[in-house]
Amino acid sequence: MPSPQVSSGPEVVKRAAILDAAELLGRGLLNLRAGAIGAALGYLTQADEATEGELDDAHRAALLVATLDCRLARGELAQARHVGERIGAYLERPGPAGATAHFGRGELCAAVNEIDLASAHFARIPRLLEDGDDPDVIPWRTAAALAAVRQGHRVEGTALAREHLTIAGAAGVAYPIALGLRTLATVDAHTDRASLLRQALDELDGVPAARLKAQIETDLAGLLLLSGDRGAAPEGLDLLRGAETYAGNENLWPLLGRVRRLLGRMGEDPRPVLGETLASLTAAEQRVARLAATGLTNREIADRLVVTVKAVEWHLSHVYRKLGIHSRNSLAASLGPEV
Repeated sequence: MPSPQVSSGPEVVKRAAILDAAELLGRGLLNLRAGAIGAALGYLTQADEATEGELDDAHRAALLVATLDCRLARGELAQARHVGERIGAYLERPGPAGATAHFGRGELCAAVNEIDLASAHFARIPRLLEDGDDPDVIPWRTAAALAAVRQGHRVEGTALAREHLTIAGAAGVAYPIALGLRTLATVDAHTDRASLLRQALDELDGVPAARLKAQIETDLAGLLLLSGDRGAAPEGLDLLRGAETYAGNENLWPLLGRVRRLLGRMGEDPRPVLGETLASLTAAEQRVARLAATGLTNREIADRLVVTVKAVEWHLSHVYRKLGIHSRNSLAASLGPEV
């Protein structure tokens, strides 16, 4: 698998057009890990459109599970179910393809509260992986730990989380270590949860992992709120505001909803976020704004859309007002990645 760069901005799809399926998948996975969910979906969608045979079973299963993860992160349950049905074709495959498929279906089952089915899928994974059990590739133990706790098996869940941490720690890779610390803080009632979460954030210092960071920050803010320590309130608010901005920019509505519930308990109002701001733009305004953000002049945009220059100017004036900006120089940053 190649080592692509994390991408953002309207050039994503343009560059992706010249890549083959494996490169598209690699960029999708890297952007997903980095928390750039919109960019990840752009690459994964293009890779999914590749001719059958361009990707082997293991890579095709990985593509579908990554797409499922993006859909669940955005709260798009209908689309996630559709992807989950496609993953079913790989459940009986041997090795990594089957293991990846069971991981994805387990995650989907957990998301729709079918916990027994989720646990059954996770239990199949170690027999399929044999010597290739890498928690940085398929973190099934953390998922199984969360499912076990939801079934009332906290001791089993804690053991799975600690096993994941031991293996990840031996490899020394920050992301799975941070994921393990977050999971242990969630499932182990007899540990210093706040310390584990702070340690997880330290592990991710300088690591592109915006989604995992926002999840951990939200967890930590929740703990600070529960502590009743008024002195911790400013830190908790800062953590939630950062997570709110990120989740809103990436349209991660489940995470944003959790953040805002915590803000409400603190007596704080939610702030407008990018996804909601973009929703206020009409389809025509979004088309004009996207083209303007690429550097096209008003005349070029008018020619492209077969409208008058006056119509372009009118749409842009409304876009500026709704986005709270004053010129096209701020459009690209205000619109976020094009997917």
